[in-house]
Amino acid sequence: MQSFTVGSLVRARGRDWVVLPDSGPEMLVVRPLGGSDDEVAGILTGIEQVTQATFPPPLPEDAGNALSAGLLRTALQVGFRATAGPFRSLAGLAVEPRPYQLVPLLMALRQETVRLLIADDVGIGKTVEASLIAAELLAQGSARGLTVLCSPALAEQWQAELASKFRIDAELVLSSTVKKLERGLFDDQSVFDRYPYTIVSTDFIKSAKHRDDFVRACPDLVIVDEAHTCVADGSSSGGRTLRYDLVRKLAAKKDRHLLLVTATPHSGKDEGFRNLIGLLDPELADLNLATAKGRDRLAKHMVQRRRGDIRKFLEDTRFPSDRETREEQYYLTEDYRKLFDAVLAYARETVRDSSGGHLRQRVRYWSALALLRALASSPKAAAATLRTRAKAADAETPEEADKLGQATVMDQSEDESAESVDVLPGADSAPEGDSPERRRLLEFARRAEKLAGKADAKLAKLDETVQGLLADGYDPVVFCRFIDTAEYVTAHLRTSLGTTAVVECVTGALPPSDRENRIRELTDRKGRHVLIATDCLSEGVNLQEHFQAVVHYDLAWNPTRHEQREGRVDRFGQPYDVVRAVTIIGADNQIDEIVMRVLVRKHNEIRKQLGVSVPVPDSANQVVEAVLEELLVNQPAAHQPALEGLEDLGRQRRTQLHQEWESSAAKEKESRTKFAQAGIKPEEVARELEEVRASLGTGGDIEEFVYEALNALGSSFSQRDYGFDAVTATLPVGLRDALPPGHAQPLPFHRALPVPRKHAHLDRTDPHVGAVARYVLDSALDPMAPGPRPARRCGVMRTGAVARRTTLLLVRFRMHLTLPGREGPRPMVAEEARVLAYRGRPTEPEWLPKEEVEALLSAEPGGNIAPELAADDLTRVIGHLEQLRPHLDAEARVAADRLRESHVRVRQATRQSGISKINVEAHTPADVLGLYIYLPVVAGGAK
Repeated sequence: MQSFTVGSLVRARGRDWVVLPDSGPEMLVVRPLGGSDDEVAGILTGIEQVTQATFPPPLPEDAGNALSAGLLRTALQVGFRATAGPFRSLAGLAVEPRPYQLVPLLMALRQETVRLLIADDVGIGKTVEASLIAAELLAQGSARGLTVLCSPALAEQWQAELASKFRIDAELVLSSTVKKLERGLFDDQSVFDRYPYTIVSTDFIKSAKHRDDFVRACPDLVIVDEAHTCVADGSSSGGRTLRYDLVRKLAAKKDRHLLLVTATPHSGKDEGFRNLIGLLDPELADLNLATAKGRDRLAKHMVQRRRGDIRKFLEDTRFPSDRETREEQYYLTEDYRKLFDAVLAYARETVRDSSGGHLRQRVRYWSALALLRALASSPKAAAATLRTRAKAADAETPEEADKLGQATVMDQSEDESAESVDVLPGADSAPEGDSPERRRLLEFARRAEKLAGKADAKLAKLDETVQGLLADGYDPVVFCRFIDTAEYVTAHLRTSLGTTAVVECVTGALPPSDRENRIRELTDRKGRHVLIATDCLSEGVNLQEHFQAVVHYDLAWNPTRHEQREGRVDRFGQPYDVVRAVTIIGADNQIDEIVMRVLVRKHNEIRKQLGVSVPVPDSANQVVEAVLEELLVNQPAAHQPALEGLEDLGRQRRTQLHQEWESSAAKEKESRTKFAQAGIKPEEVARELEEVRASLGTGGDIEEFVYEALNALGSSFSQRDYGFDAVTATLPVGLRDALPPGHAQPLPFHRALPVPRKHAHLDRTDPHVGAVARYVLDSALDPMAPGPRPARRCGVMRTGAVARRTTLLLVRFRMHLTLPGREGPRPMVAEEARVLAYRGRPTEPEWLPKEEVEALLSAEPGGNIAPELAADDLTRVIGHLEQLRPHLDAEARVAADRLRESHVRVRQATRQSGISKINVEAHTPADVLGLYIYLPVVAGGAK
């Protein structure tokens, strides 16, 4: 029985096929020559006739015009899914990575088992970087499955990113989906056995009910998003500890690839940071990072860059050039001031009340702070808080009351991925039943409700601020602390803005899936947009494509949350050069002023100096609490205004905190200098990037190809800001049938993601682009194909670009690539399209250098040539192809050697075992797909 090697060409079923890995003596796994992965088939060699095949030369009578070579070449590149080069996955991606995003990928490929912490700044593109690594490991066969662990609020965004950009279709494993996924499983089968690619809610899977099954069946590649929430730091309990136990169990499997993703790897607690890096390798947790040796060791597993590190990395990367920040102050109206003073007096009274013991006193303290914070937010939030039982009221110890209060009032929840970031903390701590205390709270609630609207100066200031942003051409996102406040603000702005802008509200009251849908519905509507949101949108959700400003209607009592909010619009892909951030504060509101002076202003100052946010030191929480407690416990003299004396409150503590913060900033600057990855040189990335683009082409190549091909096939166009619209009704029937059903008409082609449903994206993996490329390629390779054929395999033209007869060859190299793997050698097929050219006759060719060859592809026709003369020329050259074979086969071997060198190059830095086992063999003869003769223009315009 004849055997066929991987990568060889065979003929069966009336067409030519490429033999793929996993083939055996009895069954060949094959892909049609020029076909896609969707057309892979199996051929039983004992039943069906299979013969070795060679690629036929072009037919002289099938000559085309000047566009033929370029269209055929690009159609061939678009059709590649097994491209040459060290990165096996890039041919199948719908995104062209920025040069700096290749750095983590190069770092990963230098590790036999990938263990990497991607800690780039907010908005740089950590999701793309992690997904690139995942796609490459899967394409190479180094990983067989993938799980992303993230919060449920970000699960659908991860799913969309993987599907639209990386062509990885992952199932969501959430509390709301798991029962559906479990239907039809065998008794001993897990969801993770059935579905190789999953996106899993960390908080769902960490429970004892699901954890052990997940750890058993978890794939060999795991991405942990917001990894800082999955480590214990010495003071953690509850959800964070459970997450840490889960990830630690996953990391214990030493051959599992693990990618940790976070913009805040160091929360200020050294133990938490060491536990984080210890997940990658237990030895890292004990490194002395004060030494160069320790930092060098960690640098192999960690990349952490600011925008300044990558803005000019090989190419300009578009980020907003500036973030304009400002504060807008308001003064309480008389009625609001009276209620605030009354509530403050009540708060001081209850905090000083020691009846009921220390536990009751701590519960009253946190209830008082919750009430003051809600009152500073909005009348609606205040009224609702007054009627809601305090979260700390059910505590059994003073310590538990403090933990609950810090989590809900101070924005210090350990469970940072929880869906409760915008719920009311509650202020009713009175015993059950009717009581003077409860009646007093209800009276406050009724007074608060009457303040809604005209009596709310804060709301009026927001109205003024939003109107100003809209007038300047900015679409703002307004962040509120509580759901009640967000709904209150939304109702007001819809009335006050009228038809000026469309206003929508997204809060934690909506399931995560509905949040994205509501944002999409908002931004699909014409005109200016205003989005009101709570902190359920402050992490992970990208808003930069439609919004350019952030308004902090309520202060977050954790400045990291402020940075996360602003990072929703201030990130890669933001088209505005300047984004804006406005903070609204009460000028005579003690609560706002304390938080601003102690935390927010210092945080902003350090961010501007350093270029990134530095986590707030641990002592910040104690300082804020101490200043707030002093405000409540140490009542000022009767003649002293409420705010007077605040300058002295906690001054010494505040000074110490800011000094500690500045010290942390200095260390952070030193750390980022080290982990910005000077170990990966720009020239290394440039070399790999050049190979990728030479093999696959660029986004501009794809756009030019689609436009020219559709134009040649009878379409008409309308130019748009996003790209162009193409009429498909006039295209050949074969192409119309191949386009995805239900596409928009005319069909919009977009240069950038995301694209609306039923539209096309100008990338090689888009199904609309793929259909065009397959039609162009198939019609060119088949002279008997019906309908118009925009690309032809041969042609002759006169041009002023040559002084002597010059022949251009479009050649396809097929190579058998073997990479070392955990389970033995992994055979693969690689393909590469090359354009070669020579001057003179084929019997004595003078081969041209690369630069001259590329110039020929853009040569303009300079005269006509009679068809019979063109056919004669082509017949002679095609008849001498065999004399060119030695050179073509030598070029194929050079391509194979270059491919091997590139794979070795990206792996050799870590002295991996198995590099010597990387093998690449060229299959000969090479396929000559196209042959084009260029003749000099004859003086006098001879034909």
